[in-house]
Amino acid sequence: MADLNETPSGNRLHIGIFGRTNSGKSSFINAFAGQDISIVADAAGTTTDPVYKPMEIQPLGPCVLIDTAGFGDESRLGERRMEKTFLAAEKTEIAVILFNPPQEGMTLKGMAEDFPQEYAWYQKFREKKTPVLFVVNKADLGGAEAFAGWVQEQTGAEALAVSAETGEGMERVREHLARLLPEDFGADTITRGLAAEGDTVLLVMPQDIQAPKGRLILPQVQTLRELLDQKCLVMCVTTDQMLPALAAMKEPPKLIITDSQVFGYVYEHKPKESMLTSFSVLFAAYKGDLPYYKEGAKAIDALTEESHVLIAECCTHAPLSEDIGREKLPRMLRKRAGEGLSVEVVSGTDFPQDLSRYDLVIQCGACMFNRKYVQARIGRAKEQKVPMTNYGVAIAHITGILDKIK
Repeated sequence: MADLNETPSGNRLHIGIFGRTNSGKSSFINAFAGQDISIVADAAGTTTDPVYKPMEIQPLGPCVLIDTAGFGDESRLGERRMEKTFLAAEKTEIAVILFNPPQEGMTLKGMAEDFPQEYAWYQKFREKKTPVLFVVNKADLGGAEAFAGWVQEQTGAEALAVSAETGEGMERVREHLARLLPEDFGADTITRGLAAEGDTVLLVMPQDIQAPKGRLILPQVQTLRELLDQKCLVMCVTTDQMLPALAAMKEPPKLIITDSQVFGYVYEHKPKESMLTSFSVLFAAYKGDLPYYKEGAKAIDALTEESHVLIAECCTHAPLSEDIGREKLPRMLRKRAGEGLSVEVVSGTDFPQDLSRYDLVIQCGACMFNRKYVQARIGRAKEQKVPMTNYGVAIAHITGILDKIK
């Protein structure tokens, strides 16, 4: 588990490095980071799975550098490696596409002809509205500056010449990446203005088997920290202490944030003046698409014993008894649709490309993933016209209080 003093990976700017095998990606990323992150070797395909390295990069702040397996890998494992590279691309918020200068005598007929793979990746990122920086390596050997100028002419995107060997140009790379940083990156808040300075907020946090002993789960930590930064008055209780906490308050809290599993109890006992939401619903808006999730939750009403549901956990933990995704939520769904309802559970990044056989996809709050990757999953479901929702929204719908939830 990451140090709680560190910025969570899901909140860091993800910078992906892409290029052909043996184009010097690992050398570049080591020079850019100023430390040995990736193994460097002359053999093509040295980087097999993407390497994710969290670090602080000024003036960008907390980042994750992703060193990907190169495209053009014709080895036995090449196809599997490219699957991992495509996954890394879905998480990438700024893409760096790396070239080596063309060999002497190579004609510059057009980027799509001479560099079809680089051009195809550039087009993919453009379609996803992901900013791209082209970097031409080996500036110390000559010809890189002219080639970078040509690449910029062909694409309209920024291109720089650097040397991973000498470190030349790395400061310019940092400056250009800062300029490519999306203006709204990091602007979203978890609580979406539901509470302001001086407001009282009650957090109802049952410490069940899923809560690690001696620690809070990440959504609770992040939400609590944001509320403290906003100068809210925060009280945290377990479910059994909710009523004594309310009795001890001079006035009802402005907002109650609960674990979705106890939505029914908290809604039944909350003051009518207090707004109610859950950590999962907050993250549905923070990382995902809350209106889309609310619409997707309506598909629960149409489920039958012949239906197929995919539940996607973003964490990769060992299955626990009374696990929300593996036990409680399937039980709730089968109670409505019938015991024959098929429920499949995947975890981590094991999310199917083809969703067409599912009648509904339900994923967790995705606190471990960055927003870009969650949006890629949502985009896949929308393209394939498969309804999608998340844990908190689904439970609120099943409980019959979704229209009462903020």
